Amino acid sequence: MYRALVFCGVVLTFLVIVAGAYVRLEDAGLGCPDWPGCYGKLLGVPDEVHEVAKAEETFPGRPLDRARAWKEMFHRYLAAALGLLIAAIAAIAWRSRAEAGRSPWLATALVVVVGFQATLGMWTVTMLLKPAIVTLHLLGGMTTLALMVWLALREIDPLAAPADAGRKLRPWAALGMAVLALQIALGGWVSANYAALACPDFPACHGRWLPSMDFGHAFHVMRELGVTAAGAPLAQDALVAIHWTHRVGALMTVLYVGTLAAVLLRTPALVRHGATLLMLLAAQAALGIANVLAGLPLALAVAHNGGAALLLVALVMLNFAVFRKAE
Repeated sequence: MYRALVFCGVVLTFLVIVAGAYVRLEDAGLGCPDWPGCYGKLLGVPDEVHEVAKAEETFPGRPLDRARAWKEMFHRYLAAALGLLIAAIAAIAWRSRAEAGRSPWLATALVVVVGFQATLGMWTVTMLLKPAIVTLHLLGGMTTLALMVWLALREIDPLAAPADAGRKLRPWAALGMAVLALQIALGGWVSANYAALACPDFPACHGRWLPSMDFGHAFHVMRELGVTAAGAPLAQDALVAIHWTHRVGALMTVLYVGTLAAVLLRTPALVRHGATLLMLLAAQAALGIANVLAGLPLALAVAHNGGAALLLVALVMLNFAVFRKAE
């Protein structure tokens, strides 16, 4: 049962991340102005005429859009189900720790991460999509996925200890995770600031390799959505700086992870990891370019978020392979 719950947890975490991206891209993140319920209703959204009237009276200036509200609540229900599943996994891990011979601390860490993630979800609503909170919420989801995958990999039949070549790749595999994490953070900052189309052309930006940019306001963390720290409207040059930095980060990620994948392809025990990384990296780069050229269609944008999650999974699997110890 423990193993089944863990593998279900991996799938559900991925679905929560993709659903969160969909909600964000559909501009439904504030479909419900309160948390954890929706216009004061814990299950469902106001539907009857008197419920709608009461909701709009309670939250003046926030008219109810049932379509957006249901999208937001669906994401919340998925996240709540994941939280309960992880709590069950942790409980079983502690109860069976002696007979199973596994440490329950990773499962416990997941409970803590998901608890903090729920808090970030609440702040995302109550702080009206503040970019720093939205980006942290994305990183929290990706962290949950990485830990869930690691937990699942421990349940697979033990493999032989890595070859010497695998051991030598440990720092480079770990650095690959760090590079991807930074790029995911940059992607989250782009999405949180609605800067995905700040550069509408590719590979240049507004026809220039170095467009006019304002990095100071672009990467000031403690500010509201769409404004500078002083409260003035965020200029287009700041949005361009955010988008351009993400592009440069994507190039660095492709170069580093692509080189790592090429090395793996020449390491017999890790060929499959190299091939998987190379395939996912190429797909993710293609999706990023397609999003710009096609004007950010919903399906491609959601797929780009899902691609980042799958690339993270591939790197977690690689790190597990090179860091695992002989039984």
